[in-house]
Amino acid sequence: MALWDQLKERAADMSAQAKTQVGKFKNKDFANASMAICALIAAADGRIDAEERRKTAGFISSNDTLSIFPASELLEKFNHFAGKLEADYDFGKVEAIQALSKLKSKPDAARAVIQVGIIIGGADGNFDKDEMQAVREACNAVGISPAEFDL
Repeated sequence: MALWDQLKERAADMSAQAKTQVGKFKNKDFANASMAICALIAAADGRIDAEERRKTAGFISSNDTLSIFPASELLEKFNHFAGKLEADYDFGKVEAIQALSKLKSKPDAARAVIQVGIIIGGADGNFDKDEMQAVREACNAVGISPAEFDL
């Protein structure tokens, strides 16, 4: 089985698990970290173009996993992190990583956020090397080995 097929199969499994997990973590830190990882994935190549922003925002609004949060609040948080990354990528990345690191003492919540990142990274059918690197960095921010997610 090709690596991408394995990733797609694993992402489908993670999506079901993530929805169950996300329901346990309905709080501000989890929502912020989820949107921080979404913005990091969108900006993984160093920029966020209008089409990428639109697709990511659409995914956030319609994704079953994140449906426990009001879509308008999630989009506001995503736009905040995306705007910071667009204005100054390095500074924005620091802020997004800080939001993620708030889950370091909550490993179950951290794993659920990483799963959200992987799902979003693969949503367009192409989980590329830059997106994988963004997820690896998110794993490091929350104190979880990227190897746990085959990254």
